[in-house]
Amino acid sequence: MARTRRRGEGSSLPPVEGRERSAILNQLLLAAVVLLSTILVVLLGQYTEMTGLVVALALIAVATVAALLVPWRRVPRSLSMLVPAVDIVAIALLREASPASGQGLLLAFPVMWIAWSFGRIATSVATLLTILLYWASIVLGDGAVLTASAMLLPVTLTALATITQVMSQRISAQRALLDKQSRFLERAVERAHRHEDTMSEVLDAVDFGVIRIAADGSLVVSNEAQSRLHQHRERVAYAADGVTPLDPDQLPLVRVGRGETFEGELVWYGEPGSDRVALSVTARRLTGTRGGEAGTIVVSRDVTAEELALRAREDLVASVSHELRTPLTSIVGYLDLVLDDDGLPASATRSLEIAQRNAERLLELIGDILAASAAPRGDAGLRIAPRRCDLAEIVGAAIESAAPRAAERDIAFDGGGVEPAMVEADPLRIRQVVDNLLSNAIKYHRDGGRVDVGCTIDGGSAWIVVRDDGPGIGEQELPRLFDRFFRADAVRNTSIHGSGLGLAISRDIVRAHGGEITVRSTVGEGSTFLVRLPVEQAAEADATESGAQSR
Repeated sequence: MARTRRRGEGSSLPPVEGRERSAILNQLLLAAVVLLSTILVVLLGQYTEMTGLVVALALIAVATVAALLVPWRRVPRSLSMLVPAVDIVAIALLREASPASGQGLLLAFPVMWIAWSFGRIATSVATLLTILLYWASIVLGDGAVLTASAMLLPVTLTALATITQVMSQRISAQRALLDKQSRFLERAVERAHRHEDTMSEVLDAVDFGVIRIAADGSLVVSNEAQSRLHQHRERVAYAADGVTPLDPDQLPLVRVGRGETFEGELVWYGEPGSDRVALSVTARRLTGTRGGEAGTIVVSRDVTAEELALRAREDLVASVSHELRTPLTSIVGYLDLVLDDDGLPASATRSLEIAQRNAERLLELIGDILAASAAPRGDAGLRIAPRRCDLAEIVGAAIESAAPRAAERDIAFDGGGVEPAMVEADPLRIRQVVDNLLSNAIKYHRDGGRVDVGCTIDGGSAWIVVRDDGPGIGEQELPRLFDRFFRADAVRNTSIHGSGLGLAISRDIVRAHGGEITVRSTVGEGSTFLVRLPVEQAAEADATESGAQSR
């Protein structure tokens, strides 16, 4: 890119290429005006001598030929002043040969040219010499120096030279600023290209697909993994359970086109039993630098191996649990029959009761594992059958059932907050949730504690509250409290038995009803579990949705 050169006095010169073009254009324009004015002077007979006209035209012709043929970019800049200097002499001769024609006004052309192309000193010297030459031609011609026209033209030439010089300096300064900005933009573009190349290399190196969609819906960025992962889009798509076909308008990229966002949406491509591919797709909105919407970024990850391993584990757990459940049920049944015999010795009865309690606890644990493993597969383990029921009756029955265990540890139950609350829910499943919360409140409480239980309706939601004044739950453990198989460190180091599945199953049940379960706890002050249920249950509440949401 051409750089602006500096003149003396701190002013800027036009580029070398511009000097050559300027010499040609100025000279051609001046030559045309001189030729036309001379023809008019000759036709009108307003000249005093023909020799002066011919010499002036010859000088103009020489200057024009020089302007056209001389490579001004290769010669010193000072030599380019010869052309306007010759023009000034030629115009002075024209004025002397035809004083009444007013051709002295043409002196403005070379003066403005010099002011535009050269520095202040050159402009001042050229303007002064031009004025002196003009006055000399007047003195040699008619001798009348102090006329209005003789004084007005020098003033006009000085003003034009000053204005032209100021404009030249301003344009040169603007050109320098633009040149600086252009260099800055070139560096910025170069950095942007480097960053873009780096980002492209990084995106193409990862094994998950990334695309960015602009706010207008156009595709901005896409990596190779995205094309590879979504080559299965022509195959039939299924929901997270792997068996429910997805409508075309529910495909992830179609939903993104509608402006939807989602997290970890699992989609299976391929028929069940075939070589299938599972993709986990996340779509998030992007915010621009000014707070406006900047589009959406979509990340796709191949989770086929993870899903197949997870399902294999769940199938194994479910299969083993089913196989264990049958003999355990038989064991518990025969123990009940034996304990019904009044002739057993006291020591044998105590031993059989211990065996019965442990067998029942093991059977309960197997039931929890079966329910947990059924939820992700959409099995019947978490299918709900909502009907009109009163939460007060369900909570009251759960309190009554848990009261004997609480009495053994001197834990007081207060059901004063139980109010009538009619909802559309599965009473058996909601009872399972309440039983689990009350069981935990007893199991992890200290002796002599207190548990408050209540239920009510507030607006469009029904609430179940279980509050205790027990040891509480640590803040770092609260986020994982509803994870499957999670047990706090303080609990694992005690003799309290548990599988870590109760709260996870309770959450799945509540979410299957369209509600949510949350907890607030402070160490040393107790815990409060809140169950929110919609008053009007949606018509379709299936374990498939429950499993997908709980994941």
